[in-house]
Amino acid sequence: MHVADGGATARHAVHIPDGGVRWRDRFRRDRTLILMTMPAVLLLFVFAYIPIAGNVIAFQFFSPYAGDGFFDSLANSTWVGLEQFERMINDRYFWNALENTLVFSFLQLTLFFPIPIALAILINSFLHSKVRAWAQAVLYLPHFFSWVLVITVFQQIFGGAGLIAQTARNHGFADGFDLMTDPGFFKFLITAQLIWKDAGWGIIVFLAALAAVNHELYESAAVDGAGRWRRMWHVTLPALRPVIALLLVLQIGGMLTVGLEQFIIQRTAVGPGASEVLDTYVWFAGIKNGQFSYAAAVGIVKGIFSLLLILAANKVAHAMGEAGVYKKS
Repeated sequence: MHVADGGATARHAVHIPDGGVRWRDRFRRDRTLILMTMPAVLLLFVFAYIPIAGNVIAFQFFSPYAGDGFFDSLANSTWVGLEQFERMINDRYFWNALENTLVFSFLQLTLFFPIPIALAILINSFLHSKVRAWAQAVLYLPHFFSWVLVITVFQQIFGGAGLIAQTARNHGFADGFDLMTDPGFFKFLITAQLIWKDAGWGIIVFLAALAAVNHELYESAAVDGAGRWRRMWHVTLPALRPVIALLLVLQIGGMLTVGLEQFIIQRTAVGPGASEVLDTYVWFAGIKNGQFSYAAAVGIVKGIFSLLLILAANKVAHAMGEAGVYKKS
């Protein structure tokens, strides 16, 4: 009887290949999830991956009027090889835009990135439970404001006719206070606007990570005599470390993308020398001036270097023992 049971078990055993579960079995198991994600994948493919083929115009002197429709114009446009890239290298305005982009990105990395972490720890650990919901709502609210409204609020406070300037004049101080038109202060102004608008929204991820922390760890640390600050250092921050590493890799990968609308709106006030970044540079070259091939060349270089940045940051995350964006199994 025992032998017969063993034979039946052997006959009904499922053979699993060395590589794991077969792809047919995985598809049968996950078909519902796959069907749910298909619309999003289709949209991503149509609007993000198919347009990549249009980057071929970076190697042409493309004119939309060279034919009837895009493909006809593409076929009739002159091929110029790497001429657009050579023009980019020799353009001092491109290097000014790149320098401004890196400066803004560095300030956002050092001043903006730690604030959502600090706010999440503050809300989770220090505030009373009845105050947390109110604090979260107040901090989230600016994220839903448009950049036009955010800049208008700052204009009413820091502009030449704003609250601070009016108060200074009423107390006999000299006129001339206007931080909104100061090119030297512009990089800090941009960072302050970003902090006010998006710092509250950024704490959502960190609060979700903190919600998954086992409260027994805090209790054990308290029993061992750890105070509030020690519990934060030895329990809270280690729990946030994987999320911090992931978001830091993504932040570094997006260093060459600092926004468009925020800079275009304030470009006239401070001048292009202080406000020109790669996004506005490409917009003015490609959309306003119709230099589509040159704008495509700048976009290709920006994309390649962004990819290299995120790969390098991911390698550093792996060296620190974190998974980063992805990790080879």
